[in-house]
Amino acid sequence: MELEKWNAERWGKLTEENMRKKLERDGYSVTRFSYPARTIFPDHSHSVDKKDAVLQGKFKIEVEGKVFVLEAGDMLAVPAGTIHNAKVLGTETVISLDAVRRA
Repeated sequence: MELEKWNAERWGKLTEENMRKKLERDGYSVTRFSYPARTIFPDHSHSVDKKDAVLQGKFKIEVEGKVFVLEAGDMLAVPAGTIHNAKVLGTETVISLDAVRRA
């Protein structure tokens, strides 16, 4: 797994609309979420391939012993069945686009 950084030259200015369009072009259905400070998601997995994309704040995701800190413009693909956990870092609310791979 690799952290994907926003590429303004390819996808335009980092905005919610542009990130949503990029994820939808990549074959994902997208939902917007806000996670306040101190939000924690314990170990879990999903039955579908997902991508977490951050528009605001810092979001730590731990996957199979690897720690990823996502900030504005960062995206991380999490394959179906992968056990992971997540936590909001700092005091800023995380604005995230939760992308689920379309069948």
